[in-house]
Parts: sequence; structure tokens; C-alpha cells
Amino acid sequence: MGWDAKDVELLTRLWSAGQSAAQIARRLGCSRNAVCGMLTRQGLKRGHKPPTARPKIRPPPKLRPASSAACALPVAKKVSRNKAERQQPKEFSRQQLYDMLADAVKNTG
Repeated sequence: MGWDAKDVELLTRLWSAGQSAAQIARRLGCSRNAVCGMLTRQGLKRGHKPPTARPKIRPPPKLRPASSAACALPVAKKVSRNKAERQQPKEFSRQQLYDMLADAVKNTG
């Protein structure tokens, strides 16, 4: 569709009157996308509502208790080891560490 000055003037008048893009398209005999494109090229936008002074804040949803059937099975207890049972890392001398390193280098070839 070719946009002439009359169509653009009618478009801006209807848009500022609050009509939707689909209503304007029906009136002009073109597609809604053509109207939206021309509105964009003309730089026309709808005015947005300013934010309210006191926005409504919804409370978090209340959780319903689980059914008693779900809790019927016993829960396995977590068993921790005593500190005495834990093995301390084995300490090596400097010579033992060098020997292990030499063996590792030999094995990597």
C-alpha cells in the first residue's frame, strides 16, 4: 500500500484518538502490520501509565503440609565417623617422595 499524506494524517489522528492498529487497518483497508510499520516510522507510541506510588506486593504462597502417607516410611539416619576412626594421611620422607616421582617419570615413558 502506498501511504499518501491523507492516509498518514488519518493514521495519526485515529492513533491519538486511542484506536487500535487493527481498527485503523480496517478503516484504511490495509494490514495491521502495515499500520504498525508506519506508526514505527512516524515515531508514534502509546503513552504508558506511570508507575503507581504503592505497588501491590503479593505475599508468598502458603505451603500446604504434606500428606501423612508420604511420611509413613522411616528415614535412614546419617551416620558420621568418629575422629579416631579416620585415618591420618601417611607422611613420607623427602627421599621417598623423590623415589616415587622417579618411578612415575619412568612409567610415563
